[in-house]
Amino acid sequence: MSDFEKERFRKGMEVLKKMGREDTMMNQKRIYPDLYDLSVGYLFGEIWSRGHLSLRDRELITMACNIALARPNGTHSHYRSAKHMGITHEQIMELMIQVGHYAGWPAIAHALVQYEEVLNEDKAKAGKK
Repeated sequence: MSDFEKERFRKGMEVLKKMGREDTMMNQKRIYPDLYDLSVGYLFGEIWSRGHLSLRDRELITMACNIALARPNGTHSHYRSAKHMGITHEQIMELMIQVGHYAGWPAIAHALVQYEEVLNEDKAKAGKK
């Protein structure tokens, strides 16, 4: 890995830590480390690290896109990141409502199912402590 790639990877890990996701994408690391390096270094080290938008703004935009496109994967981790970064339950729900009015009501239903899975997992983890 070049010095440039190492620095980009370091920046990406810094972003992931702020999002509470430093242990994410481990399947990529295990199955094909080059994909993991690209995800951390390029996606988070370059795209998520760009100026002009805050990390919070980027998280809200990403959640909105995932909700609108009814993504089957990835949305759960972004709900967790949002909560980790202080985006409230009410703000997440309002995001669903706003997006649903443009993307279609089924987008809200799908997003709510995924978000409820995250809430239930969090509740179960809290009960084990």
